[in-house]
Amino acid sequence: MEQNQLDRETFSCSICLDLLNDPVTIPCGHSYCMRCIKTHWDEEGQRRIHSCPQCRETFMPRPVLKKNTMFAALVEQLQKTEHQAAPTDSRYAGPEDVACDSCTGKKLKASKSCLVCLASYCENHLQPHYDSAAFKKHKLVEPSKNLQENVCSKHDKLLEIYCCTDQKCICYLCTMDEHKGHETVSAAAERKERQKKLQERRGKIWQIIQDKEKDVKLLQQEVEAINHSADKTVEDSEKIFTELIRLLQKRSSDVKQQIRSQQKTEVSRVKDVQEKLEQEITELKRKDAELEQLSHTEDHNQFLLNYPSLPALSESTHSSSINIRPLRRFEDVTAAVSQLREKLQDVLRDSWTNISLMVTEVDVLLSEPTTRAGFLKYSCEITLDPNTAHIQLGLSEGNRKVTRMNQPQLYSSHPDRFTNYSQVLSRESLTGRCYWEVKWAGSVCVAVAYKNVSRAGGELECRFGRNDKSWALDCQQKGLEFVHKSIWTSISGPVSSRLGVYLDHRAGLLSFYSVSETMTLIHRVQTRFTRPLHAGVGIGLGSSAEFRKPT
Repeated sequence: MEQNQLDRETFSCSICLDLLNDPVTIPCGHSYCMRCIKTHWDEEGQRRIHSCPQCRETFMPRPVLKKNTMFAALVEQLQKTEHQAAPTDSRYAGPEDVACDSCTGKKLKASKSCLVCLASYCENHLQPHYDSAAFKKHKLVEPSKNLQENVCSKHDKLLEIYCCTDQKCICYLCTMDEHKGHETVSAAAERKERQKKLQERRGKIWQIIQDKEKDVKLLQQEVEAINHSADKTVEDSEKIFTELIRLLQKRSSDVKQQIRSQQKTEVSRVKDVQEKLEQEITELKRKDAELEQLSHTEDHNQFLLNYPSLPALSESTHSSSINIRPLRRFEDVTAAVSQLREKLQDVLRDSWTNISLMVTEVDVLLSEPTTRAGFLKYSCEITLDPNTAHIQLGLSEGNRKVTRMNQPQLYSSHPDRFTNYSQVLSRESLTGRCYWEVKWAGSVCVAVAYKNVSRAGGELECRFGRNDKSWALDCQQKGLEFVHKSIWTSISGPVSSRLGVYLDHRAGLLSFYSVSETMTLIHRVQTRFTRPLHAGVGIGLGSSAEFRKPT
């Protein structure tokens, strides 16, 4: 090993202190890495005198550098030798390892650190901790470079005590001065207690992990189901559209065949009449020739003798008897086909709207916004319907605020008006995704209800939350309660005077949020809504509620 170290020094560059790389020997006999000596001389270039970094001998002009092939071969051999010997040195501590504090010279890697001795030991120097009874109570841990962190910086004593008051580890002398009177326990006892809590927390974490792994598996199954459903629907849709195309092609072929057949029939009829007329023309021309010949006879007796024997004219097909429809022939068929095309376009356009809506409404996840900005995307403005307001309720702020009044209001009679309970519904019918906010004071019931909720009768028929047609959050300063079908659910947590209501009608999701600087979920309902909903409120004595468009 010492010989190897000597070799490294012999073949090291005095500039970079590493093994020679591309070695060169300058005129004075010293050797350097070619790049190192070039850089050194470049820095001296302004003086035009170049020196050896070791012996300071100067050269002028600048020497020409050539590789020292013998040194290069020796350095290469040395590197191979060190590489082959490297595995045998793995037991020695490197820069990143914890070194044995008892080793002299080149230190071995530590296998354990002792929290009592505050030292680290290799296997050889650790042996007394295993063999001697004096070391039996010493605490051995994995090698650590931070053993001094276990010593009190003030008293230079081991940190064996935990101060519960100041939440830190201290030594026994600390308990007598700055931590005097504090609640303390042994560090080991505190560790044991916290270890127990840590295990409990890990247990909860693993339970959450298992639950989420189940969710992941469920989602994977859902992905497979979505892909299967989509593939099957694409296949079925292609078959249906192919059948439609084939039907249209068949109808096109049928129309074409009928037109060609009728074309053949009509052309045949026309040609028959045409041939008859041409025969009549030929016959008439022959008779005209005979008459012309007779007209040129100069012998009067001969003319008179032949005249009675002239053939009589046959019944002629006069052109006025031929009924040719002007302008239009098969054009009516074209008009009928065009009309069919327009009807099909209308049907396809309407059907495509429905098909596209069905595709975009495919939503397998119960998705709810996670940020206020997400909720605001679905914000809607709620206005109250005066025709539904109980006579003790006064509406203001453009029918967005409702207050319980001491005197009856002058409302006209209307079948939609609540008669037994001070309630009111919104004008707006709510479907899809909606979010609105209500600022309340006093005793208020924030609700959603079907429009056909009873306006008169007993509590179970028409009061919000007491039936299967309404869902309500009862808000009072002492606390909150959710009610549906007269089943009450108490809700813990701080009471906010501003509520957010999120509705996903198609997903059957209704959520109530406490709104301040942040949004906190109060209660969530998962159900199935069978018809459009209306926002509503019930107002107690001395109370009010205002619907505000979220911003």
